[in-house]
Amino acid sequence: MSEGVYAERGLFVCFEGGEGAGKSTQSRLLRDWLVEQGRTVLLTFEPGDTAVGKELRRIVLDPATGDLSDRTEALLYAADKAEHVDHVVLPALERGEVVITDRYVDSTLAYQGAGRALDVSEVEAVARWATGDLRPHLTVVLDLAPETGLDRFTGRDRIEGQSLAFHQRVRQGFLDLAAADPDHYVVLDARALIDEIAAAIQARVAPLLEDA
Repeated sequence: MSEGVYAERGLFVCFEGGEGAGKSTQSRLLRDWLVEQGRTVLLTFEPGDTAVGKELRRIVLDPATGDLSDRTEALLYAADKAEHVDHVVLPALERGEVVITDRYVDSTLAYQGAGRALDVSEVEAVARWATGDLRPHLTVVLDLAPETGLDRFTGRDRIEGQSLAFHQRVRQGFLDLAAADPDHYVVLDARALIDEIAAAIQARVAPLLEDA
């Protein structure tokens, strides 16, 4: 697999982690901080932040969908990513903006690769092709034991409702990805205070703004 493509304009930051880890909260806090620094920021998410993506999100997350082939699920997520990159992420980066996404390719590798026990290299080949191999300049992994994260939900979608063993494999998948590329990842304990996590993220993002 190639080393990937990094946007020459703008800054691309991704939040990853298991259920209930606080990705949405920290994404918003980073957005607010960056705006205070005078940056133009696009806050987005996967799956579902395009017209086509909304339909794909409904299919993959609605419990009423029932069982899907694991490969079908992976391909649906890849289709969402292709739409997302082409119509949301790349245009913003080309305008020189900071793009923050709540989930990206690593979620597919962790959930459909490690979680579903598909061949991760095959899943990655599809996901990288779908996204033009565009990589985040920084991926923030908010690490949390699935037993803790899942307890934060009263109702669960198709993915949240998977077994504890599934979510444990997902967690390890994220940690393995981060360990393999420490220059582009930071792993933070999601049990820490919200403000402490936000400060650690800001400290890691600040140097990247100099080149963005």
